[in-house]
Amino acid sequence: MTKFKSKLPNTFDLPRRINRLRELSYNLWWVWNPTAQRLFNRIDNNLWETVNHNPIRWLREVSRPTLNAASQDPIYLELYDRVFAEYDAYLARKDTWYGTTHPTQQGQIAYFSMEFGLHETLPIYSGGLGVLSGDHLKETSDIGLPLVGIGLLYTEGYFSQRISEDGWQEAINNPLDFSNLPLNLVLNKDGSELTIQVDFPDGPVNVRIWEVRIGRTPLYLMDTNMDSNNPYVRQLTTRLYWSDINLRIMQEVILGVGGVRALRALGFTPTAWHMNEGHAAFMTLERAREMVLAGQSFEEALAQSKANNVFTTHTPVPAGNDEFPLWLIDKYLASLWPQLGITRDDFMNLAMHHQNWGETFSMPVLALKYSNGRNAVSELHGTVSRQMWNELWPELPVEEVPITFVTNGVHTATWMARRVRVLYEKHFGHDWLERLDDMDMWEKMENIQDSELWAVRNHLKRKLSFYIQERARQRWINGGFHPVQVIASGVMLDPYVLTIGFARRFATYKRASLVTSEFERLLEIINQPNRPVQIIFAGKSHPADEPGKMLIQEVYRAVKRAENGGRIVFLEDYDMNLARYLVQGVDVWMNTPRRPNEASGTSGMKAALNGALNFSVLDGWWREAYNGANGWAIGPDADLNEEVQDTADAESLYQTLEKEIIPLYYSERDANDIPHKWLQRVKESMRTITPQFSTRRMLKEYAERLYLPAMK
Repeated sequence: MTKFKSKLPNTFDLPRRINRLRELSYNLWWVWNPTAQRLFNRIDNNLWETVNHNPIRWLREVSRPTLNAASQDPIYLELYDRVFAEYDAYLARKDTWYGTTHPTQQGQIAYFSMEFGLHETLPIYSGGLGVLSGDHLKETSDIGLPLVGIGLLYTEGYFSQRISEDGWQEAINNPLDFSNLPLNLVLNKDGSELTIQVDFPDGPVNVRIWEVRIGRTPLYLMDTNMDSNNPYVRQLTTRLYWSDINLRIMQEVILGVGGVRALRALGFTPTAWHMNEGHAAFMTLERAREMVLAGQSFEEALAQSKANNVFTTHTPVPAGNDEFPLWLIDKYLASLWPQLGITRDDFMNLAMHHQNWGETFSMPVLALKYSNGRNAVSELHGTVSRQMWNELWPELPVEEVPITFVTNGVHTATWMARRVRVLYEKHFGHDWLERLDDMDMWEKMENIQDSELWAVRNHLKRKLSFYIQERARQRWINGGFHPVQVIASGVMLDPYVLTIGFARRFATYKRASLVTSEFERLLEIINQPNRPVQIIFAGKSHPADEPGKMLIQEVYRAVKRAENGGRIVFLEDYDMNLARYLVQGVDVWMNTPRRPNEASGTSGMKAALNGALNFSVLDGWWREAYNGANGWAIGPDADLNEEVQDTADAESLYQTLEKEIIPLYYSERDANDIPHKWLQRVKESMRTITPQFSTRRMLKEYAERLYLPAMK
């Protein structure tokens, strides 16, 4: 294994008694441990909020007298010692689920993903795929799975979003300051940068490697922004998902080919190789190339490497898959087929996909054909994927196409509010998180008094309202914000009103404007005397997605209309921090995809953890979760043509709001203003969804059904 010259930058002047704060700031274990976060915000909470919960920047900026005072405070030191006792025990623990269930299993899993959403201070994610990857690594650490992550480090992260007065999305690219991020540059023993090379037509590209620690799990991120590369190459890892097709294919070559080389240079010998979506599919060819160089035939190399490969598809629509024109493959990969000992035609046939407009080299085809483990991310998505890719197995009936499913989950400790955790500790015991998927434990949900649960829910709603109002105030102070935008950004939100959240990537199939499609009817719903409703929108569209940006503009124009009285709002710059406030603070989480285009979705799972009720089309994960008593369905459980589905779903949405959701929330409250029937549904939602749709259950399924067969 390559040695690090220095594990952590020694640039913080900390009192000796609390000097391990430096170590903690460089391990993202603190992200899902609220008590660990209090080690920072308890000393200077204003600074903690100002630096957007970045402990490294916080340590650079907090005053030395403030730290000195903390190092003399017995209450703080008791907290400090308790947190580090937990941290040390966590890292040293041997009796994890994997360690006790598979004590003799040898080997390691390599996990490739284009993006990782770990925390808002490391904005190298665009949305659900990245946040799922981040949750995957956190749970891997929790259950002791021997996994290493590999991805790209984007020097400008993903863009910050500003909404103009007219509702147009503006993208602001912010260069990241690596010195303020939990990154360690990987060094050789002599102190020089460890680099690998990836070949391109204009010569080799140098790639350096950074390490991020996520509890026990390492993540390695590659970047090309080095003096030894030319300016064009240096921008390769500037941004996530370039729309320039040349930069896009080069990024994917670096992820797939460079990722294998980086792991080798780091000293890893994985026995299972997991591609999270098709972006990493060139990894299959690099692994085969290694074996051909070692003396095997290409056919032997493909067969042997295929047995260890696992591929997860997240895309239920052909247009969402990465496919490259053949001339682009000729341009960037022409040096590869001679190394594999095959012809150009043989190489192209590895991933040829016949389209109406011609032939393409398809990344999911490459991944599907050369992986033995293949999975979709929900039951319905499995059905859709088998139909979609039946062409690769034409001899099989569609139901026998070898694509299984592992429904997504979310990392409970990351997304659950601290107050909900405290409530569970009181009723389930301090070790409840260890027993997360013990269904017997969840039967104790009925022991929680409605008054206790309602107090937690109201606390989280107040937190959401105050956060949104303060956010709007800061934008107003900073200038360039029209008064109507201040109203549109939520300053008039009421923490005691039924609040619906709709926050996600603004892609057209997610139909954000479905709820505003009959605007006069919506106005009657939200402005009922004594029964008002608030709707909070948030989300970004990819900078190159013009229809998505037009959808944001359409929604924003409805938000700005005076008739809604500030009850419909749009929050700009949706990130993981805003997502936490929303999933914890709204009453209802609404999702309106056009079936069956939502592969899984995970935001509704996060909302359910915190006592919000799902109100969604029966697509993705919700089709499996919905039992009639734990939320509401929008529209029929059927796939209709677009126009019919849009009309039927809009009518279902309005009727359910008018006749079920609003009456249930506001009526039949007791003398203490507690809605017992509403809370009955909340408890059913938390009881059924929290254990089942967790990364704990998800990772155990991946381990048993996909990783272990690949490792063997």
